[in-house]
Amino acid sequence: MPFLSLITLVVGSGAAAQSTPTFTAPKIDVFKELRVISGVAVSPNGDLTFLGSDARIHRTDATGSVKWSFVVGDIGRAYPVVTPQGTTIAASYDDTVYALDAAGKLLWKVKLDGDIYATPALRPDGSVVVATAGGTVHALSGAGQTLWTYKVGAPVFSSPAIAADGTIYFGAQNNRMHALTPAGQLKWTYAAGSLVFSSPAIGADGSIYFGSSDRRIYALTPAGELKWRAQTGLFVNASPIVTSGGVVVVGSYDGSVYAINPGGEPEWTYKAGAGIAASAVELSDGTVIVPDLSGTVHAIGKAGQALWQIKTGKKIDTGLSVSDQGNLYFTTEGGGLSIIQKQRPLAVAPWPTFHATPAAWGRVSSAAELQAQTQARRAAATAVLAALKPGTPTAPAQPAQPPAPVRPSPGQPAPQPGTAPAPQPTTPAPRPTTSAPVPVLTPAQQAQAAARKARTEAGQVLLPLSETAAALRLPVLNVTARTATLRVGAERVPVTVRFVGREAYVPLAALSDLPGAEATLERAPAAVVLSVAGQQARFPLNLPQLLPLGRQTEYGTAPSR
Repeated sequence: MPFLSLITLVVGSGAAAQSTPTFTAPKIDVFKELRVISGVAVSPNGDLTFLGSDARIHRTDATGSVKWSFVVGDIGRAYPVVTPQGTTIAASYDDTVYALDAAGKLLWKVKLDGDIYATPALRPDGSVVVATAGGTVHALSGAGQTLWTYKVGAPVFSSPAIAADGTIYFGAQNNRMHALTPAGQLKWTYAAGSLVFSSPAIGADGSIYFGSSDRRIYALTPAGELKWRAQTGLFVNASPIVTSGGVVVVGSYDGSVYAINPGGEPEWTYKAGAGIAASAVELSDGTVIVPDLSGTVHAIGKAGQALWQIKTGKKIDTGLSVSDQGNLYFTTEGGGLSIIQKQRPLAVAPWPTFHATPAAWGRVSSAAELQAQTQARRAAATAVLAALKPGTPTAPAQPAQPPAPVRPSPGQPAPQPGTAPAPQPTTPAPRPTTSAPVPVLTPAQQAQAAARKARTEAGQVLLPLSETAAALRLPVLNVTARTATLRVGAERVPVTVRFVGREAYVPLAALSDLPGAEATLERAPAAVVLSVAGQQARFPLNLPQLLPLGRQTEYGTAPSR
């Protein structure tokens, strides 16, 4: 069956069943505290697989009831990949890739050359492509044997995507999108204006779409030539999706979701109102759902109109996962799993979710796989949604400045692969951390964000725990009402925290008491420099302003430099 016919079958029938364009938000049917820290992969039978903050790979049923867990060497935020045979391929920050059978028993594990932030990509022959922060891309056989390696020379946080012809695409911290042959040879690179955290999505015609910290969305041909680029207000670290209509949809840290047609023209822009780090998903009726960093889940109609919202009040930095049975899953800060049952399944589309499929394969689906997706999702796509009732119409999204497509000027050649666009002011790119989305902010950006939110209480300077730990690259293992446990080297170290609203803050003085920590006061420009476990972060804090004379100050006698 042709690809477009498959799309028409699923999307058309789903749209017929859900004819009213505006609904009250569906209720959350199940909420469980499962300490989820990675993305959630969904098997064809509805089982969920994820990594937890307890450094375990977990498998649950569709309601979140645990089936098994497996201990790994560290936490991790990459999505596990579940193969058609039921094998789980998972990676963690212990530099290791694990393969588990359907019962959770170890088949093999391979230690690589660095932390693994990027989700592995599954090839049709069962081998996987894994990229590391050590700057190497590895191809591993289905038995865990190394097939080849490619040295990038820069950390890779962008999850590889595999085209129909086997070409492997990924972004890196050298500002470039890379294309490798199936044998691991470089085909081309394309230079963006800044770092590329965004994982690429692949369209039906083979076009490659990704975002950059240079505040742009890019479209390249399979040959690595620029088709168009679109401007956004802030950096784009989220990974695009490609809908059943071929529209590229991606959110930005400027708080907007951009929808751009294959020709580079804006279809619509939706203002979420808070930064977006996660990928969107497209459901079978054409609804796009995306969460933002304030904790709101947005459902967006085909014309960019707001359909409904769910406000959780807790940060969401990974995208929704959607089962073929029509269950929607999302996780909030702290690891809580929310389940909305009996909704629409994913659309049958070129790239409708992060890494293309519910099981996070990260490759273009074959015609046979598209046919199987259509059959698997048919029941949920055509079911009557009794739980959704027409509600008070929600005002359409306010028009935002649309992304401006940039094409080569008449008479000028398109930029060649590997050549950088004209320099533009850029926002420094975020780096994923154990307590932040993948990717989120660089450590320097996290330190700046922490300083902006600094507050004082009882003569102490308090910094937000999440941003501060990320700036110092210290994993946050758990948080209670009074303490947080940080991993400092091989030690688990408790620190005092105070809550302001729902956010945990840590005293600056407590950080200086961490094992091996050093604190230095800089006076021009004003800053506090903390060094912990070999990592240094510069917090632009003006202590005399925060703590006026007459009150006890922190680090008041520290030498300047």
